[in-house]
Amino acid sequence: MAPERSTARVGVLLGGLSSERGVSLKSGAAVAKALRERGWDVVEIDVGRDLPARLVQERVTVAWLALHGRFGEDGCVQGMLEVMGIPYTGSGVRSSAVCMDKVATKAALAGVPAVRMASDACWRRGDPLPTLPLPVVVKPAVGGSTIGITKVTEAEALPAALEAAANLHELVLVESFIAGEEITVAVIDGEALPVVRIVPDSGFFDYAAKYTKGLTRYEVPAAIPAASAIAAQRAAVAAVAAVDGSGLCRVDFIVPADGDPVMLEVNTLPGMTPTSLSPMAAGAVGVSFGELVERILLGAHVMAAEASG
Repeated sequence: MAPERSTARVGVLLGGLSSERGVSLKSGAAVAKALRERGWDVVEIDVGRDLPARLVQERVTVAWLALHGRFGEDGCVQGMLEVMGIPYTGSGVRSSAVCMDKVATKAALAGVPAVRMASDACWRRGDPLPTLPLPVVVKPAVGGSTIGITKVTEAEALPAALEAAANLHELVLVESFIAGEEITVAVIDGEALPVVRIVPDSGFFDYAAKYTKGLTRYEVPAAIPAASAIAAQRAAVAAVAAVDGSGLCRVDFIVPADGDPVMLEVNTLPGMTPTSLSPMAAGAVGVSFGELVERILLGAHVMAAEASG
């Protein structure tokens, strides 16, 4: 049952314990402001290990998850909320855990015909160096906001890139670098929004390009061939369905010279500031930031309690 404005106490969960804490604080502040402007009773909760007690203390009846990264986007908080019987926004425990792990995501999508993915190899400390032809992209298997990701074009740079990624997570994903246009497709309640094209000045959408104002230009709708845009939207919807995502998700792609999009990752809790990519896509079809935030809230869910023996 959707939360009622007259009775709900909305806890916007933000901050958290991951390396993406700073991004989450911005998302959560924007979400809380938008909900208050639309008449909701809102409390912002900076997520720490005392979260269950804070939820009880603040009398939260529904949680709006503005968390990014580990201990928030990976199913941990979702599972805790299910135990407490508190409805929450976004995807469930299993979907969140799978999509937070890039290796698990690729395994889950391997049999989905609409989804094309780059060749890859996995690496842990002590393993031989991966033998994929250069250039490659090296990334921690778990993480987001492009933290710890390195594009490697020279063989001598590969060991340092692997170590940098392994410092963030023990399993490292190495993928063939796909040259092309970077795009993203937001999916809400199974419906694809317009494609956003990402044009970083540096040519590589790293952390600085993503979060430093003026270093990246965005186009919506994307200036790419219509066939590529349609293929990306279909692939995004198929990918989200395959991992059982819900609410708002965002799927990132590269469109190479052949025009057939290559999926990079699925985000189950994408950034939610007014200038983030998903709200930007929603705005292109006339959905304001406040409308989008409220729609996500109204889709909050909780697993039904099991019947007692």
